[in-house]
Amino acid sequence: MYSFSVIVPAHNEEKYVVRCIRSVRKAAERFGGDTEIIVVCNRCTDRTAELAEKHGARVIYNEDRCIAKVRNAGIRAARGDVIMTIDCDNRMTPGTIKEAAYLLRSGKYIGGGAPIRFERYSFPLWCNDLLCRASFGITGLYCGIFWAEKKTFLAVDGFEELKAMEDAATAKKLKAYGKKQGKGYTVLRKNHLINSTRKYDDLGDWLYLKLMIENAGTLIRAAFGDRSGLDRLLDRLFYDYNG
Repeated sequence: MYSFSVIVPAHNEEKYVVRCIRSVRKAAERFGGDTEIIVVCNRCTDRTAELAEKHGARVIYNEDRCIAKVRNAGIRAARGDVIMTIDCDNRMTPGTIKEAAYLLRSGKYIGGGAPIRFERYSFPLWCNDLLCRASFGITGLYCGIFWAEKKTFLAVDGFEELKAMEDAATAKKLKAYGKKQGKGYTVLRKNHLINSTRKYDDLGDWLYLKLMIENAGTLIRAAFGDRSGLDRLLDRLFYDYNG
């Protein structure tokens, strides 16, 4: 039976770390095999590490402003045969680990992702949801929760170390590597990621459309190579966000 290491990157997540760990623990109980939880504390100044350790997670530390590097630090520290990643403000459904193990044992798949479902819905969030489903369905680059054997992640040099769009780039690498091995890159059928709506709760359900309109100039300049404004925007929305 596989052993799993669930990697949880966290930047000042004391509001969410316990519920995330509890969701992983429920999935680990359903799976029945060895499962470790590694919380990678990234520049945390709150009680994230304390709460994670109190609830049975192993805590390591990382200072990079790049989510891919944070995840890769967790992968290097992992002791399990299989790596699974989930962001700290999100949750997994109880059959997640068991289903991933089943798909890997079939020998058909190199790894995969998970469908994404919001923890609440409104018209803008339904639009966002449908857009995500369409893009994943067309490209096959499922993200959300990543899962693959540790040796697979090491073979592709881990997550693509980009500050944004690292998920799609990493899924593309895993898919290409799987093809060389005669295996597919797939998605969980019976389980999904429960996606946090905290940014929408804080900044409005039309958040990303609003950001695209307000920052059109920044996005255009980034397309032509000037990323300074985009990096500041990413820091505000992701790497320094504590909502």
